[in-house]
Amino acid sequence: MAMTAPGQTTGVSVFIDPLIADLGVSRTQVSTAYLTGTLVGACAMPLVGRAIDRYGPRRVIAVVGAAFGAVLLSLSFVTGLVGLTAGFIGIRMAGQGALSLVATTTVAYWFDRRRGLALGITSAIGTAGISLAPVVIERLLAAEGWRRAWAVEGIAVWAVVLPLALLGIRNRPADLGQHVDGVTPTADTPAEPLTGWPLRAALRTGIFWAVVACLAASSMLTTGLNFHQVALLGERGLTATEAAANFLPQTAAALVATLAAGALIDRLPPKVVLVASMAILACGVLAARFVAPGWTAIGYGLLLGASNGLLRAVESATLPRYFGTAHLGAIRGSAHTVTIAASAFGPLAVSLGHDITGHYGSALVVLAALPIAAAIAVLLARAPRTDTASAPG
Repeated sequence: MAMTAPGQTTGVSVFIDPLIADLGVSRTQVSTAYLTGTLVGACAMPLVGRAIDRYGPRRVIAVVGAAFGAVLLSLSFVTGLVGLTAGFIGIRMAGQGALSLVATTTVAYWFDRRRGLALGITSAIGTAGISLAPVVIERLLAAEGWRRAWAVEGIAVWAVVLPLALLGIRNRPADLGQHVDGVTPTADTPAEPLTGWPLRAALRTGIFWAVVACLAASSMLTTGLNFHQVALLGERGLTATEAAANFLPQTAAALVATLAAGALIDRLPPKVVLVASMAILACGVLAARFVAPGWTAIGYGLLLGASNGLLRAVESATLPRYFGTAHLGAIRGSAHTVTIAASAFGPLAVSLGHDITGHYGSALVVLAALPIAAAIAVLLARAPRTDTASAPG
């Protein structure tokens, strides 16, 4: 999860201004390239999900890690907008999409009763790595330039992900003679067969699309704000270093919120936490209009990080709770397709709002309506009956 950072918007955001200066392209052109790369990359997620179900997470992590590192290395040789767009396709497909999907799906396979807590811990540590990456990358950029920075990231992905895939990952507990939750079945509690909704049945439920609406709203807005964070906060009086450092309060809030959500999701209906995350996200988007150097900037980072942290843990635990694990890879792959596609429009929406009005504030008021609409969708949707999870066809 932490090594998805080079493909996440937080990791890409610090490259934007140097790319604009060196390649001679506009901010809107880079945003459009990022949109294209993200949309095309999203199309692969259903295939990645099915590959997880068929071949297991271990092989998928190895293949994705090898491809991800290669794309990052190739980005260090980019000379124009076409090459940059191709690179964005690769890092969004492999980093933000595939590697994140397979990492959290792997954890879901190993836990049931404490799945929320386990995924909360995984997402919290992963989020910490992702959120701290811009601070490290910004220093690397200042010292070595953006080309060497991308090359270093590619080598780092190979050095960390490939050994973990080959030596540190097993697909399911049964591969090691173990059991879900670490509990050995007895005669009174025999091992339960693998069950779950088929993808087509899950796609026909309202709650699936309500969860996806929350993911899409969060992905779009968080991506848009993080992508333009240096410029957006610079407009509010923060320096480039202060803007990059704002990822630190986002990290702290995401850590606490992810762990809290992981524990809460094991005890509360997922709807409660989903609605709370959308309410916090709406407040964070609106807060960006009033940021100034100091405490208000920290408050903005806390709100944005908390909403993102809550949703990461809830999504990972909610879909297996509602739909089982037999076809979890395909179901989550479909959800990730919409999520990643939504993130593609975030940077462009924020950029166009700035170009039309001359500042970022007005666009944020309009965009804040999205999480509110998603929260309403969650409240109106009915949860599926888990006692018939394997029946629909």
